Amino acid sequence: MRSTRTSSTPIIGFIGFGEAAFGIAKGLTGEGVGRISAYDINSESAGPGPRINRRARDAGVRLLACSKELATASDILFSAVTADAAWQAAIQTAPFLESRHTYVDLNSISPELKRSVGELVSSCGSRFVEAAIMSPVTPHGHRVPIFLSGAHAAALIETLGPYGMKLEAISEQIGAASAAKMCRSIVVKGMEALVLESLLAAFPYGVDELVLGTLNESFPGLDWPRLASYMIGRVVEHGQRRARELEEATTTLRCLGIEPIMAEAAARRQDWCAQLNLLAKFGGQAPGDYREVVKTITQECEAVSKA
Repeated sequence: MRSTRTSSTPIIGFIGFGEAAFGIAKGLTGEGVGRISAYDINSESAGPGPRINRRARDAGVRLLACSKELATASDILFSAVTADAAWQAAIQTAPFLESRHTYVDLNSISPELKRSVGELVSSCGSRFVEAAIMSPVTPHGHRVPIFLSGAHAAALIETLGPYGMKLEAISEQIGAASAAKMCRSIVVKGMEALVLESLLAAFPYGVDELVLGTLNESFPGLDWPRLASYMIGRVVEHGQRRARELEEATTTLRCLGIEPIMAEAAARRQDWCAQLNLLAKFGGQAPGDYREVVKTITQECEAVSKA
């Protein structure tokens, strides 16, 4: 249902227009938010450029040419870039921030880096809200659960809540939302890496279905063959991004004096898969069956060993 609010419709800009930004923007457009812009440094590139432009047209979002144009056109700025680009995005945007701006950092980065971004934004006289997306944006869109931290979180909820966004203020302390995200990521991304590694070993022996069957018995209620296909598909599509997120999780752990043994290992496996460039081999979309992925990786490894 479309919101009836029209007199104070928020003016929104997205720094970066990947999967998360696209899903949220498209949902907000459907709720009646008509003024949404985005700036993505890759919008004119030969690789991701065409997809970014298609998504913008689909979501009714206006793509702008630079950070200055985006800041001028927006009151609420969502930073939605890759983890390794979050600080640079803040630096590029900061010179154009004013007191009217609210800068919402959606990126999967450590609490320490979130605090640094918050200090930079606040030094410009703008409001900063830390945000952590706590579920895949697809299929939730703008209704994906998002944790917020910071003194201005409640005001953001008041502004965007009527448009269907599921925003929850969990703390006034910057870093709390990111800590929740990082700790969740260790489990989710770590499970993806474990499942992939397990099935890579099980497949050559022809026991992958047996392994998943025993997991169904050990963890009733979970459809492990389906879950394995979903998890491995996510690694194929987003392995590099997930590796960078896990690296942020390792930073979080180290700052607490905890050796990130498992997080580091999971990041290595995610990165290893990303380096295989499997997405290109599958025509830009991960297959829906884990067997296709595992078979392709096995063949790639065999070819390398024989070379």
